[in-house]
Amino acid sequence: MKFMSSRGAFTVGFLVGTCTLYVILQQVGYERKAPIRQPEERNWLKNRSALFNLNHPHHKGEDGAMAESLYKRVRVLCWVMTGPANLQKKARHVKNTWSRHCNILLFMSSVDDPDFPAVGLGTKEGRDQLYWKTIRAFHYVLEKHGNDADWFYKADDDTYVVVDNLRWLLANYSPDEPIYFGRRFKPYVKQGYMSGGAGYVLSREALRRFVEGFRTKVCTHTSSVEDLALGQCMEKVGVQAGDSRDTLHRETFHPFVPDQHLTGKFPKSFWYWNYCYYPIVEGPQCCSDLAVSFHYVDGVTMYLLEYYTYHLRAYGYRYRYLPPPPKEFSLPQAEADQKPALLNAAMAGNA
Repeated sequence: MKFMSSRGAFTVGFLVGTCTLYVILQQVGYERKAPIRQPEERNWLKNRSALFNLNHPHHKGEDGAMAESLYKRVRVLCWVMTGPANLQKKARHVKNTWSRHCNILLFMSSVDDPDFPAVGLGTKEGRDQLYWKTIRAFHYVLEKHGNDADWFYKADDDTYVVVDNLRWLLANYSPDEPIYFGRRFKPYVKQGYMSGGAGYVLSREALRRFVEGFRTKVCTHTSSVEDLALGQCMEKVGVQAGDSRDTLHRETFHPFVPDQHLTGKFPKSFWYWNYCYYPIVEGPQCCSDLAVSFHYVDGVTMYLLEYYTYHLRAYGYRYRYLPPPPKEFSLPQAEADQKPALLNAAMAGNA
């Protein structure tokens, strides 16, 4: 009987443990797959395949005077490279997080999707189509929205972008300058070129010259390697490859996820060492406090980065890195720019 009791106790314990583990795993699975709350659609004005941001998102009671001023005076159109299979898998997470800080948002696909919405560029899908997509996307952007923005940012559907930090960088330059910014690589192009995964941003004049270069046949589809081919065209049409590092010479555009830059060690045989235009720094100094972008970011991490960027704070500290305001921008001017928004918010609250 003692033997039977021991065996019975073991069986009961095994069954209870298995059931408990099943319940826990089911709960974890539910939490990972649970639908993520959508942002309020009233923030977007849908105009055909473009989304125009009606409200620069702020937290109530937050002093965002400088960010609001930059939002109004440094207009950024963001277009996101995606495909039909990735609209719900990847692009929707971009739509719900960082892209809400763009002035205008476009998703570029091979096929039209008026509901999402996405622009159909008439290409095939696949890595060998990336430069064709890029060429047609920039042509579309100049034709349809060339006067609606000052700067034109291209991102992948697994790129996370801090658009407010991008505006800080761009505010020191004129959109009438032929210049573009990103993570600068060095092989094959004398002045370097910008990493496609980290994203790159063209001034209005750079965009105009890029499109004009194809009209005059100065530029052609020379390679399926999108970022390199675009960099070669930019050099031919006289668009400068800008330095996107901060005032302490730390990088702002990043081709990998944050933890890989912060804690990872790249083997010396890794291609990255031979590609970066500026010296690589590993560890905490790898990345600017005003970082602009990270690549290979999955859907869940998009929301984590959005939380870390716009919500998480350590109490009792001032930011350690406070570069001076961009040229021609001052706090009094920023506060003046914000007054109408604050007045409208107060009137809405009293209604």
